[in-house]
Amino acid sequence: MNGKFFLDTNIFVYTFDRSAPAKAKRALQLVRGAVETGKGIVSYQVVQEFFNVALRRFAKPMPVADAEQYLSTVFRPLLAVHSSQALCAEALRLCDRFHLSWYDSLIIAAAIEGQCKVLYSEDLQSGQQFGSLVIKNPFL
Repeated sequence: MNGKFFLDTNIFVYTFDRSAPAKAKRALQLVRGAVETGKGIVSYQVVQEFFNVALRRFAKPMPVADAEQYLSTVFRPLLAVHSSQALCAEALRLCDRFHLSWYDSLIIAAAIEGQCKVLYSEDLQSGQQFGSLVIKNPFL
């Protein structure tokens, strides 16, 4: 993994998915690599989306104590992009230009702001480029 990379919410969700072991294994590799190398980043949107799923939609919802631990050990070292007017303005431009959803536009804008080379996501078109940012589906 050369250069900075951004991890979308689905990567974190798959680390807990026992019904998709191959995806869980790959997602765990990405998350560990992100934390260990210091090259992986996320935005607050990713944290918010992950905990919305983990606390409410997991087959066995994540206990709050576990969520606090995950926040401090996994997300804290990766949090690099904060919400701002500039981030929202860039997301609006991306949304309009590429006909993306608002939330996808925010993720892409955050990856660009974080100066990432790669955005790992299953939800976007693998291979698509936004300037120097490339979307990669890690499960293909």
